[in-house]
Amino acid sequence: MLKSEFVVANPIRSNQKGPVRWLLSHLQRNLWLVIISVLGAFGNAALASAIPIYSGQAFNAARGDVVNLRTILWVSVLLVATQLVRSLLQLVRNAGSEIQGQRLERDSRQELYASLLGKSMRFHDGYPTGEMMARATNDVRELALLVAPGLNLVVGSANFLIVPILVAPSIHPQLIWTPLIFTILYTIALAQYLGDLSPATTRVRASFGQMNAGLTAAIEGIETVKAAAQEHVEIKRFEKNARQVREAFVGQGRVEAKYLPLLLLGIAQATGLWHALVLFRAEVIPLGDVVSYTGIIALFSFPVFVSLFAYSQVSSGVSSARRILELLRSETELDRNDGGYSEKMRGEIRFENVTFGYESSLSTSGKSKVNTNGTGHNSRPALEGVSFTIEAGQTLALVGQTGSGKSTVAKLINRIYDISDGRVTVDGVDVRGWNIADLRRQISIIEQDIFLFSRTIGENIAFGRPDASQAEIVAAAQSAQAHDFVSSFPQGYDTVVGERGVMLSGGQRQRIALARAFLTNPAVLILDDSTSAIDSATEDQIQRAIEAATQDRTTILITHRLSQIRWADKIVVLRKGRVAAVGSHEELLESSQAYRDIFARYA
Repeated sequence: MLKSEFVVANPIRSNQKGPVRWLLSHLQRNLWLVIISVLGAFGNAALASAIPIYSGQAFNAARGDVVNLRTILWVSVLLVATQLVRSLLQLVRNAGSEIQGQRLERDSRQELYASLLGKSMRFHDGYPTGEMMARATNDVRELALLVAPGLNLVVGSANFLIVPILVAPSIHPQLIWTPLIFTILYTIALAQYLGDLSPATTRVRASFGQMNAGLTAAIEGIETVKAAAQEHVEIKRFEKNARQVREAFVGQGRVEAKYLPLLLLGIAQATGLWHALVLFRAEVIPLGDVVSYTGIIALFSFPVFVSLFAYSQVSSGVSSARRILELLRSETELDRNDGGYSEKMRGEIRFENVTFGYESSLSTSGKSKVNTNGTGHNSRPALEGVSFTIEAGQTLALVGQTGSGKSTVAKLINRIYDISDGRVTVDGVDVRGWNIADLRRQISIIEQDIFLFSRTIGENIAFGRPDASQAEIVAAAQSAQAHDFVSSFPQGYDTVVGERGVMLSGGQRQRIALARAFLTNPAVLILDDSTSAIDSATEDQIQRAIEAATQDRTTILITHRLSQIRWADKIVVLRKGRVAAVGSHEELLESSQAYRDIFARYA
């Protein structure tokens, strides 16, 4: 079983040993729908053969000097009855296939979504968001189309190949040869066609994912694009990606244009008619049987023409399944450690000679390739040999120049990333020994780049505690000095903020994040430059709120604000990923040149 940080309750189970096995494991969850579709398809094909058979009988009854009206009447009644039953079977078959397709899309989407949430940050660092979204939306949709109309038509066409072989000998045993030989040659030609089609559909899906990734990146970075006046560059980049998608589709069209079964159908119809006429001239079969046999051979036109579309749809669906499976099977280095330590946290944190580095890349297949030693190949570690201790209830300030590794420290405490060497402990227990959910629930991190969901303000505040009452939400907002501006909105806490909170100012977003942290009442609170966008008019109020929040709670301040650094119990100075000095504000002013440089810069 692949490791993951998180799994939903009762997850979808599937066989992930290959795209076809994965699809089959989903389809067999609704086996009764498969049976209905197969039986409906066979009944449809069998009753379709009734048309040429009864037409031939009617032709024989109408031929000659005496027309047998009784036979013609019965043939007409039987023909109408069989086609009514056939229509009903088609309805049941198509409904079953459509339901199966929608359930496959639903289950695979749920499985993929749960899997993506369970992947570690190293995995997500290695995948462009647009490419991932293309797989989670467009490729998942292709799975439904694979079943209906794809497999629905494939199964139906297969029965239209079988029925002529079964029915033709009832007219005359020799007449089996044309449908039998056609079916064999058709199968060989189709196998070659699918072999050429598979890489073509794979290129289509890959090029679409690349185009979607580029588009998503441009939209997410639209402010940067406009600030640099690079709209024309991004348009050209998109045009290039769109051209690649078009060329991939054209390439698939070239493969489809070489569809040989169309030629085989014409040969089979001509050969079948010639063979039947030979038997007629030899007075072995009546002319009506020639009509019936010709109509039976014409049944092959359904699989030939439908398969041109259906197998392309199936091939595209299998290619999409392969791309989805790459995401599902990509291992994450972190596991949720269900049986790990899960006691109430006191908040003692210790770093023991910790080394860590970022490195992730994408292979050509789209899989995340991560160097698990964490140190990278061509760049120095983000942290190297870092050691310090925070006692429970202490306030620690982490200071240093940009890129010194301050934010990395925060991500190692709650196991967003795992260290490559050394040890990080919380309450004396290695963080890797904690149940990861219990570890993270008791640690709250507020970063400078605040992410708010496109939901109401109240829902954003209660994100960590969705069961919180309205009174608790308001109290948390008041503690974070957010209540006044929230109340000024016409809809108050029911105001829906845009994606990433674009409707709010930077300071407002950070106060919402503070309220979210206050509501969860964590044992460890980490403020990663989280008050940088707060204006001076509210700084004192926010400062008092933070001071109140740090009481009886371990707090880590990653900040350049001297007003916050001064009242920290301990200060750790980081320089190029290493600990340059540890001490109080007064001690470091006397003993650390690195700290004095930082103090002078931001004073």
